[in-house]
Amino acid sequence: MPKGGKKGGHKGRVRTYTSPEEIDAQMKAEKERKKQEQEAAEAEGAAQNDAAEEKLPASGSDDSDDENSLRRRAGVEGLIEIENPNRVAQKSKKVTQIELEEPRQLSRREREEIEKQKAKERYMKMHLAGKTDQAKADLARLAIIRKQREEAAKKKEEEKKAKEAAAAAARGVNSLSLK
Repeated sequence: MPKGGKKGGHKGRVRTYTSPEEIDAQMKAEKERKKQEQEAAEAEGAAQNDAAEEKLPASGSDDSDDENSLRRRAGVEGLIEIENPNRVAQKSKKVTQIELEEPRQLSRREREEIEKQKAKERYMKMHLAGKTDQAKADLARLAIIRKQREEAAKKKEEEKKAKEAAAAAARGVNSLSLK
């Protein structure tokens, strides 16, 4: 069976082309439609501004609420009132409303990270003081190594003295035999 079924594919159909005059006419119609929509929106906005001026309250605390309600909505949002319980409205705070003195709640990860850093600092302080098991083991290992090095240095010194004594004795024997 051919690719497209019994009737055939789309490739054999007659293609139609839009003439340049039709394209120009469509573009002009679209521009006119946009101008009419803008004029209608401006007229609607002016009517809302007039209504808002009449409703102006004496207190300044409600100004931010009026600004939010008069905010221009794009698309269908201005035509249809939607009450979505899951949508959280973004409320902007003024600089005077922000409280810097209030302690910020840390997330679990941030809290754990701070605890981890503090524990590491405590461990390092105890380690430097020699109070941890690892520090005690390190100090014991260092003491053993120092002892071994001291013994090796003493042994080397004794061997050197023995060689010098043997060399001096050999020189003394040689000098006696030459006389």
